[in-house]
Formats: sequence, C-alpha cells, structure tokens
Amino acid sequence: MSDIPKLLLDSLNPQTRKQAEQALVSYSRQPAFVVHLLQLVLNATQDRAVRLAASVYLKNTVKLGWMDDDEFPISAADKDTLKPQLVPAMIALSGASDKAIRAQIAEAVSLIAELDFPERWPDLIDQLVQSLSSTDFNVNLGVLETAHSIFRSWRSQTRSDAFWSTIKLVLSKFLAPYFNLFKYTMDRLLATPEPLLAQTMVVLVELFYDLTCQDLAPEFEDGHEIFFADGTGYFMQLMAWDPPQLQTDPDEPTPSAPSKIRTGVLEIAELYVKMYPEVLARSRSVETFVRSVWSLVGGGKQLGAAYDQLVSQSLRFISTAIRSGAYRDIFGARETIQGLIAGVVVPNLALRTRDAEAFEDTPLEYVRGELQIAEISTPRQAAADVVRALVGVSEESERTTTEVASEWITQALATSTGPGEEAWKSKDAAVYLFEAAATRSGTLAQGVTATNPNVDIVQWFADNIFSDLQSTAVSVRPVLQVDAIRYLYTFRNQLTKDQLNSVLPLLLTRLESTDVVVYTYAAVALDRILAMRVGNSPRLMFSSADVQPFAVPLLGVLLSKIEAQPTPERVAENDFLMRCVARVIITSREGLGEGYVDVLRRLVLILGTIAKNPSNPNFDQYIFESISGLLRFIGAAVPDSIALFEPALFPPFTEILQKDIDQYIPYVFQILAQMLTLHKGAPTDYRALLPFLLTPAMWGQRGSIPGLVSLLRAFLSRDAPAMVENNQHTAVLGIVQQRLVPSKVNDGFGFELLQSVVLHVPLPALQPYFRQIIMTLLTRMQQNKTNSYVYYFVYFLLYILAINVDGLTPDYLIQMVDQIQPGLWSQIVSNFVVPQTSQFIVKDRKVAAVGLTRLLTQSTLSLKAPNDKTWPTLLGQLAEVFKEPRAFAAADDSGTGVTEIDLEEQAAGYQAAYSKLAAASAPPPDLVAYVGDMTVFVSGELTRLINAEPGVRPLVKQANRYRERRTMTRRDGIWK
Repeated sequence: MSDIPKLLLDSLNPQTRKQAEQALVSYSRQPAFVVHLLQLVLNATQDRAVRLAASVYLKNTVKLGWMDDDEFPISAADKDTLKPQLVPAMIALSGASDKAIRAQIAEAVSLIAELDFPERWPDLIDQLVQSLSSTDFNVNLGVLETAHSIFRSWRSQTRSDAFWSTIKLVLSKFLAPYFNLFKYTMDRLLATPEPLLAQTMVVLVELFYDLTCQDLAPEFEDGHEIFFADGTGYFMQLMAWDPPQLQTDPDEPTPSAPSKIRTGVLEIAELYVKMYPEVLARSRSVETFVRSVWSLVGGGKQLGAAYDQLVSQSLRFISTAIRSGAYRDIFGARETIQGLIAGVVVPNLALRTRDAEAFEDTPLEYVRGELQIAEISTPRQAAADVVRALVGVSEESERTTTEVASEWITQALATSTGPGEEAWKSKDAAVYLFEAAATRSGTLAQGVTATNPNVDIVQWFADNIFSDLQSTAVSVRPVLQVDAIRYLYTFRNQLTKDQLNSVLPLLLTRLESTDVVVYTYAAVALDRILAMRVGNSPRLMFSSADVQPFAVPLLGVLLSKIEAQPTPERVAENDFLMRCVARVIITSREGLGEGYVDVLRRLVLILGTIAKNPSNPNFDQYIFESISGLLRFIGAAVPDSIALFEPALFPPFTEILQKDIDQYIPYVFQILAQMLTLHKGAPTDYRALLPFLLTPAMWGQRGSIPGLVSLLRAFLSRDAPAMVENNQHTAVLGIVQQRLVPSKVNDGFGFELLQSVVLHVPLPALQPYFRQIIMTLLTRMQQNKTNSYVYYFVYFLLYILAINVDGLTPDYLIQMVDQIQPGLWSQIVSNFVVPQTSQFIVKDRKVAAVGLTRLLTQSTLSLKAPNDKTWPTLLGQLAEVFKEPRAFAAADDSGTGVTEIDLEEQAAGYQAAYSKLAAASAPPPDLVAYVGDMTVFVSGELTRLINAEPGVRPLVKQANRYRERRTMTRRDGIWK
C-alpha cells in the first residue's frame, strides 16, 4: 500500500482520477485498508493534500462499507481495530491547522456511532469523558467536537424506546463532566477571552442543543436557572459578551466566536420556546432574550456581513416567540409592532451593498439564497418571516401589522418615484415587505397557499408590479425586474389561468435578458407555473396545447443560454435553466413533434460537453430527464422516431460506458431501457450489449443496479425467447439470487426482476430453477427479514398467482413450495400472506386481489388439508381489500414525469448514487387486464366455485363470521 499517497493525489486530478480511483477501490478490499488510511491522516510528515484526501476517502469507505450487507463490507477485524483509534485520532488532530481533516474524521465517527453505538461500541462515551483535560483545551476541543459529531444526529432523529435508552445512557455518563467543563470554561473565558476558550464554548453551546433537542432531562430542569437566570445565567452573560479582541472585520462574512456563541444560545432559546415553554415560564427568560435581540438588531441598525448568522437567528427567535402565541403581552401592542417593523424589519429588508454586489458578481448563488424559503438563512428572509409571524398569529395582529406595514410601503413607493439608487432600493424593499405582509402560509414547492385578506394581491400587482414586468429591460433596473418576476412566482396560486396566460409572454421576454439573475428567475417562475395543478387533482393546469405555440422557441432561448457558456463547468452551472427545459418538454409531451429533432441534437451536444468534467448533479439529472421526456412522449406519438433517437444517443452513451463515467451510467441504462421498449423485439445492437450487462463487474456499482434492472426487464419483455436460447435467463436468475435478494438495499429490485422473469420466460425453461428460487427467497426471509422484504415476498407470490402464464397455476406454485417441506405453503399463508394482504398500496392492490381470488377459486389444493384451514381467512382478507375506498383506482398518467421531478433532489454528490428519471417511469401495464371489473370477476369466480364444489359453502360461512368479527362492510354481489 505504499503507493496510496500518490493515488490519493492522482484522484484529485481530472486527468488521472479514474485510474487512481480504480486502484484505490482495489486496495479498499484488502485487509487493514481503513487502518492504513487513518495512519496516513495522522502522519504529520505527509503532504497535507494527501492527509485531507485520505480523511475524505476514509469517511467514504466507512459510509459505503460499514454495514454487513453492503456490497463490499469492511471486515469485523478491521472495524474492531479502527474504532479504538478514532477518539485518540480526533484529539491528535485538535490543532487549528487540522480543522478540515478533523471534520472528515468526525463525520466518520458519527457514521460508525449511528450504527454501532452503544451495542457494538459500548466504551465510546467512556473514552470521550476520560480524555477530557483540566489543562489542555486543544484536547477538550477535539473531544467535544467528536461528541457533537455523534449527538448532532439526534436533532433530526425520530423518537423510539431504543433511541431514548441510548440518550439516557449518554446523559448518565456525559452530563456531569459536561456541566463541570461548561462552568470551568465559562469562568476562564470571562476572565481571559482567549480564542481557544471561545471556540470551546462554541461547541459546548452546540452540545447543549444536542442534549436537549429530544427531551429535557431532570438535570437540565434542575439547573435551568444556572443557564437562563436574568443577568446571572450563563446564556444571559454570553448574550452580552463580545470582547473587542475577538471581534472580526464586520464586512467579512466569517463570524467571530462570540457571534457564533450568541447564535447558538438563541437557537437554544428558540428550541425552548417551541418545546419547553413551561420551563421558560418559571423565569422571564424570553423577555430577557427579546431585550438582548433588540439591543443587537433594533433601533434601525443594519449590521455587517460578519453578523448575518446572528441577525438571522435573532429574528428567527422573534418569529418563533410570536408564533407560539404565549407572548402576546410582548408582541401584541401596536407600538411594539410599529417598533419591530420600523426598527428591525425595514432595516434588514433593505437591499444591502453586499447583496447588490452578489447580484452582479455571483448571480446564481444570489438566486439560490433567495429561493431557500424553507431554510431562512439571510437577515432579509428572517425579517420578512417576522412580518409573516405577526400576520399569522391572530386576526387582530394581522390587521394591525397590515396597517403598519402599509403605511411604510406607501412612503417607500412615494420615494421610489424619484431618481437615483435610493429610489429603486425603496421600491425593492416595498415589494419585499408587501409579499411578507400578504402571506399567511406557503411552501417553496407550492408557493403561497393562504393570503392576508386585508390586501388585494391582484390589484397591487396591477398598480405596482405589472409595469416593471411589461417595460423594456433597459428602462427598469434588473433588481426590480426580478422583484416583478418573484411576485408572480410567489403569488401564482392566487392568479387564474387566464391571468397567468396574459403574463407568460412577459416572462418569455425576460428569458432573453442579458442579466443572469433576471433570466434565471424567469426560468424558475416558468417551471413553477407549468407545474401548477388544478386544485388538489393530479391534472396539470397547463396542457400540451397551452404551451405548444411557444414551446419550441422557448426551448431555443433556454438552450442558447446554456450553450453560450465557455467551459463544461460553466455549461452545467445553471441547473435552473435545464430544469425549465425538462419542465417544458414534459408539459409539451407529444406537442413537440415538429421541433424535437433540433432539441434532441442540442441536448446531445450539451451532454457531450459536460461529460468532459461532470460537476453539477442537479444539471445532470435534468438534462437526462429532458432526453428521457422527449423519448417517452415523442417515441410513443411519432412513428419511427426511434430511428432518430438511437443514432443521436448511441455514440455519447457508448462513450459514457467506455469511459466509465459512473455519474451518468445509471441514467444511460434507464434511457436504453426506454428505447428498447419502443421495439417489438431486440435489435442486434442491443443484443450485443446484453452479455456485458450480465457480467459481475457491472453489478458492483450500487448506483447502477436499478437502471440495470430496468434494462434487463426491457430485454425480457422484448427478447425472452432469444435469452432462453442463449441460456442468458440463468445468468439473470444468478444475479437475482446472489446479488439482489440477499441485499437489504436491493431486494426490491430483485423482486422486480423476478416478476419479469416469471412473466416472460416460458415455464418449461424456468421449471428447473423454480424450486431454488423459492428456497433463496425463504432463506433470506429466515435469516434477515425486514418489513419491506415481507411485503415484496407476499406480493411476488400473489403476482405469480395473478398473471396469465401457461402452466403457472395456483396448484403449481403450491406444489413447488410444498416440495421443499410438506405443509410449508400453509405456514407461509398463515404467517405472511394473511397479515400482509390488507397492507398493499393502491398500485399493487388489484394484482394482489386477483392473485387471492385465483388462489381461492382455481386451486384444488387450497381446499385440501392443511390449506383449507386458511381458506376462510383468505376470503375475509379479500373482503378487506374491497373495503378500501378507491380500492382499485386506475393509475393516472397525467402527472407522471412531473410530480416526481419536484421531489427533493439527491444530495449524495458523486457517489454514483442512483437518481431515478421521472419521465422514464411510465405507468406499468395492467398485468391483470383480462379481469375487467373486479367485483364482477370475484363474484363470478366465487359463484362458479360454489356451484362446482358445494362443500365450499361452510368455508364461506366461516369467512362471513370472520368478516363480521372484523366489522367489515358487506359488498353486494360478492358474498353469497
């Protein structure tokens, strides 16, 4: 392993990255690799770049291999060797110069602790506590940061008995030394404000939040006054503590340690307002915090960039306190509301010089910051949220806030008619304040969903916004153009379709702007407007016919903006534009039949450019989504269009596979599956690819597996006879049994592939392997059962029973199972099928019901011992399925390829994580379409059985009694 340092450096170079990563992957499967990496990290004589790269690689290796069912798990011996070294490593890396490296090791500790602590790492907290020092605060900082890396995950974790047991274990060992260290550090810090002590206090405050975020231990309740007492409490002292020697340049974005401490204290105060108001009520803590906040941000002050986080958190605390409704005596008076708006809100709403500079210099970062409504991160957003809190807390507060805000807005609009910078900045602030005052509730994805009834959204748009949207670009400042677009984007739900149609051409004009923020905001607004739905239905407000007149020129403008960038990284930089491209394509559907060829050509050229150096996962998602959308809707609507898609896509896809661009391979497989399904058979080019897909190496990359499964399912649906002739179906079964079913991560994909195998491979070819398939499934059930696996397993059995395949009858399945062990089928039905049947989601329910019906009515073995004992219960379970409202609702394709694309994007970066293409996910065919109306089918089958087998009547009566016990509603026509 002596060449690992060089390989780590080579992995940072785009020219040598791929070969270096392949070599590192080979090393990662050797014993002691993770221990060797940690030694490299700790070796101070190594190049710092090597140490940092080693720390990152160690963290990623832990992330991908610590679980036993990972593809290449770290050995138990290596785990046992590594864990005792991690806390000492964090302490050894306590120096300021090792901060970035320490952060990576801390994350590795957090990942391991999440899986192993406390059962398989029982001495972790003991290690931490024993390492604390009364003299060396570098050591203490390392210990505390390690503890924070472990406990911070508690902030988002769901409560459970096991989790609470872990918390109690930690508190029993950690709290006493923690309180002692807090007091010791506090005393020293106030006496001698040294940077190291201040940084230690930053982490101590973060840990206080960690340790109280789930519930309040008695020790915290008993010691409440120590931290919160007015004037003497630690937190109150820290809120007033800002020594000059620790202050930083106020115009630089990096906050000082005292600012970080006060920010953390206010986060704790906000937490207490939300979760422990009764504890706060014992003292006047909230009033004290409000005074501190007012002292910090009130009186019309606008602080420098170094205070942004502190100002934002201060205002978040105010908003939370207002929304709680418990402090109306503080925030309910008109004078207080006037003071808040004039002294706090308006100064922080105003566009600052650094905001204007960001608008020009880092436009995409500016847009991303503005759109982070779900996470209020800037003083401007936080100030607007204070107004929204005042509006939403009560009708009286809403009226008063509206009146006060309107007075200020009127003054600002009057000022905006004059010349100069002050004028347009006044209007910008007025628009921002009106948006805040007009909003009761909303989300980032849906826009404003409830508005203040004391304002007229549409009239205000007509009076103050429309002219800025309508005017020529040169006559209106870009900031005001963005304000107009943002207003439309924010209040889109309050406008009718006709009103939106009237302003869409104005948005298209703004797309042609030379200002990045303006045209990016226009793309965002178009994307969101085209995603709107009619009420709560899945039906889109804008149809293909609505967008067809301007879809092709709109795509031309969007693609031109992307193509104009000079480097691959810059081309992929603006994912908002490519998201809008995908939205227009998906909304246009088959309406792009006249212009899709040029759009496809340009998308392929862009793909070729960004493939030289993939740099933006979101852009990648949307460009492949765009290609997939074209293929889905044009491929189905335009005869022989596949003859144009394949020559355009095969060359770049071949290059991606040959160069092993792992970020793109999962997308390629999905789109290849789409193209293959457009054929009646499998053309030669596809058949040549199949042996490559069946090699073990292809299944070693976790992110490729879902796409590979989709592609193999397409092969089975189009070319199963040829696969059987070449004995390739056995290779598919080997993949299912060895790679997919044993894995908790991939077992669902294994069942999907098995379903295609039993549907398309003739039973004579499958019969020699059928028993072994069932045994593999049962072995996994016995050794590593999960709730999701039980669901997949039962659905698979009912799927086999439901589909129309020659020879694959209910009795055949029962016989194959009972060959493994006599009476095994009856046990499976009792233990798994009966409990699971009522749990099926809508999309699976029809297949499950048909499978149950055929098992009950088309199987002679089901009526014989021991299976007859479960027959009445199964019939009762079938009634449970019918009991559900809209039990067999048909899939609605109107939104497919649109809804899914709005989901939160994967944030895994480039770990070759699987990213599903929404447009590639067409609704599956109805595998039981032969049934027709379900009620008629079930009733007819039961009637036929009862007439043919009179002995069934007593079983039906038992089922009726079962049904009565379950208080089921009778359905006429089914039960006789």
